[in-house]
Amino acid sequence: MPQFKLHSKYAPAGDQPQAIEGLLQWLGQGKSFQTLLGVTGSGKTFTMANIIEKVQRPTLVIAHNKTLAAQLAQEFKEFFPENAVHYFVSYYDYYQPEAFIVKTGTYIEKEATINEEIDRLRHAATESLLSRKDVIIVASVSCIYGIGERDEYEAQILKIRKDGEHTIESLVAELVQLQFKRTSTDFKPGNFRIQGDTLDIFPASSELFYSIEFFGDDIERIVQKIPITNEIVTSFDEITIFPAKHFITSGTTIEEVIPKIKEELDERLAFFKSQNDFVKIERLKTKVEYDLEMMQEVGYVNGIENYSMYLSKRLPGSSPTTLIDFFPEGFLTFIDESHITIPQIGGMYAGDRARKENLIDNGFRLPSAFENRPLRFEEFEKKLGQAVFVSATPSKYEAAHSEATVEQIIRPTGLLDPEISIEDMEYVADSLMGHIQATIKRGERFLITTITKKSSEELAEYLASNGVKVRYLHSEIETIERLEILRDLRLGKTDGIVGVNLLREGLDLPEVSFIGILDAEKIGFLRSTSSLLQIIGRAARNVHGHVVMYSHKCRESTAMTEAIDITYRRRAIQHQYNLDHGITPETIVSRIKDTGLKGKKLHDDEVMRGENPRTRIKRLELEMDIASANLDFELAAEIRDELLAMRKKK
Repeated sequence: MPQFKLHSKYAPAGDQPQAIEGLLQWLGQGKSFQTLLGVTGSGKTFTMANIIEKVQRPTLVIAHNKTLAAQLAQEFKEFFPENAVHYFVSYYDYYQPEAFIVKTGTYIEKEATINEEIDRLRHAATESLLSRKDVIIVASVSCIYGIGERDEYEAQILKIRKDGEHTIESLVAELVQLQFKRTSTDFKPGNFRIQGDTLDIFPASSELFYSIEFFGDDIERIVQKIPITNEIVTSFDEITIFPAKHFITSGTTIEEVIPKIKEELDERLAFFKSQNDFVKIERLKTKVEYDLEMMQEVGYVNGIENYSMYLSKRLPGSSPTTLIDFFPEGFLTFIDESHITIPQIGGMYAGDRARKENLIDNGFRLPSAFENRPLRFEEFEKKLGQAVFVSATPSKYEAAHSEATVEQIIRPTGLLDPEISIEDMEYVADSLMGHIQATIKRGERFLITTITKKSSEELAEYLASNGVKVRYLHSEIETIERLEILRDLRLGKTDGIVGVNLLREGLDLPEVSFIGILDAEKIGFLRSTSSLLQIIGRAARNVHGHVVMYSHKCRESTAMTEAIDITYRRRAIQHQYNLDHGITPETIVSRIKDTGLKGKKLHDDEVMRGENPRTRIKRLELEMDIASANLDFELAAEIRDELLAMRKKK
């Protein structure tokens, strides 16, 4: 059986060894929940990788958004190049869920644009979980949504052998049942085609396709090829084909559930009739009858997930099958940035149910559509098994549920948490200019965070009028422009950035040594203890790190006091460690990372040859997201330029 094998030129340093040992001890004792309290720049991902190698268990890593998940997936891929590391996030580039707005009487149909590359990566993730043990899945919170019944999916797996009793006709019938589509033109994952005596199958999870060559009713050869060029990569005696969709049902199952769906439909129509609401009667009858006809004809319909309770043979209120159910017993979970991820997971069920209530009450869906849902939080907790919360600022949930907390506050580089001072907002303009000029003189950068968008724009305008190369950044700035702004900061084309909430988790800019926090004493999310600590941490990758909190009359809020106390407690420990071990702190220099999830750039010629333009565009879009997550803004801008050029040619 393949084993997890960690590849790194570095050994655990600082307090990584004690953090690893502490977590391993608690995991070995069977503790359900632990917390890794790791400060920015302490190498939390490396600690997680070492634990995975030690415990040798399939692992789920959950991040709170796609970008951070992409960054983590790349890091784990570099640590475990011999093992199966996958990226599992929502496959929608654009998603407008089905909804009904009661106030205006507006029905909004489900509208979505699926990213075919991410869909392929999702299939690769579930296939690995069913076929090997050395698997690491890095997922966003979308992993708590239902993806179809695992048993039904696994039961449909098709094995094709050279010496098996297969014909082209029999394989075509089975592929259709697995939701593969026949094509003669746009050959892509999830499709098959017939060319004379050859059957080509493009697995939903792969960038390569299988070509099965027949001689009469006998299989003569099975080979794997590169699309378009048809270059042979390798040959096989046996291959395994997984379903093209996660929501997969057998013909027998559909015939079994249709009477049950009709029974619910009759009950619901009777209810609306008792209300004399004939509009809803006609609306629901038309919708459901169309769906049933499509399921009978092709085994699938857009929105089939709304009948998931019947198709998966679940009882009302029972837990849906999610990615988590594809993991074997005894797997390990890391919840990254848990202070954000946990609340996000906790709120997803209520939001989904509120939207469904409007649809069901107004005759657009049957009540059983409630069962097409994300996990309730208590269901999520039960499915997790052993979990480690990872955060620099754990929240109340982690404190209440963790059976052990392990601190990791010593950075391998010897860097200390930044110094903090409090200054009066009354003199903020002159103070900022002084700090900024000193920062620029050292060849370093600055960040300033404000409370409102308007104040960020006004401050940026003031600094620019005084000769400072500055940009402002807030939520209304388009993604591409944000990349340009951050790229220019790292390249030195810009001295600093002013923004509202630009200092988010995962944004690590080692060139930044000065941070100014305006209105630091204000009460609210952006000035909570947790938020202040995250902001302070953004200056912790530079040896000259300094944070100034500006407040009116130098008042100090409870959140400010707590953040300062925590920071200076850490500084004392870090400083003493450096003295004891003769370490001189050094500014972190972030290296340029590859962007491919396979350990090499996704747009390398070796991978890109034979790729059609549409697939290439989708791939480049994914690359750009990952490049920005890895702070490689120069590469992200280059990819953007290539994307714009390709779109003009279409």
